[in-house]
Parts: sequence; structure tokens; C-alpha cells
Amino acid sequence: NNPVDQVSFDMVQAFLSGTGLRLPTEAEWEYAYRAGTETAFHGWPALTGGTNDELAAGAIAWYGLNSELQQTKPVGQKAANGFGLHDMAGNVVEWVNDWYSATYYASSPSVNPTGPSTGNFRVLRGGAWSAPGTWERASFRFMYQSNGVDSIFGFRVARNP
Repeated sequence: NNPVDQVSFDMVQAFLSGTGLRLPTEAEWEYAYRAGTETAFHGWPALTGGTNDELAAGAIAWYGLNSELQQTKPVGQKAANGFGLHDMAGNVVEWVNDWYSATYYASSPSVNPTGPSTGNFRVLRGGAWSAPGTWERASFRFMYQSNGVDSIFGFRVARNP
């Protein structure tokens, strides 16, 4: 019932080979997170337009202020976003398929950017059970080596139509 955690990007690739599934691009992940909102935190049934109030993040995310057991929680205990997706913010940060670049989005295509073709680090998105509220924001991203494993690293799959 809990999200997969403690996995590296490389471990996820080994799992995905032969399944027909893949990791989403960073742009796909953010689109899925936002679910039509333009706020820092996605909407949910009680506040469909989302919010910029970090203190409201507890409605949608397990993170440092409300995760007293310091571990992942069963998926679906927090409110879903407008697409019905749970735990886009919080619980575990999620590997996406993109290489990390601090400058890529300044000159990338405005529709469906696929990320840089090479790099030294991979991107993770979303927040985590041990993270501050700022990590739960739609725009939060960070980088890590593809073989890196941490108790907060997880993933979400995508499927081509």
C-alpha cells in the first residue's frame, strides 16, 4: 500500500525494462501534479483551485511537519489532485526521466520539453515524508546521481498512449 522507496534511477530502469512502462518526463510529471492549477500546491476537492499557502500542504502531502513516524505512509490518505492522483506532493520524491540542467528550460521547447539529452545527474520531483513544505511545491526539483539510493527516493510510472 505504500509507495516504493529506497530505489535509484538505475534500479527503476531495470524494473521498467520489458514492462511497456516508463518514467514520465519532468514536464509530464509537473503537468500531472498541477492538474490544471497554476498555484504552488495543486488543488483538491475542498480547494479545487489549489493554493500558494505552504501551511495548507498537509491536506495533500505527507512531509516533515505531519509525518511523525518518519516513514512512508499508505497511498491515498491525503487528498487527490484534480486528475485523481494521490501523493504527487509528499511521501517520496519521484525520479523522472530527465537529465538535470539548471539552464535547459530557459531555451527549451515550450510544449512537451523532453529535457537535456545528456548530463551528470537525474531529476527528482515532489516532496518527501521528511522534507520541508517547500519541497511539496509544484516547481520543486532537485538532482541526484542515477545510482543514488535514499529512503525518500521513489517513482511513478507513465505509459505511452
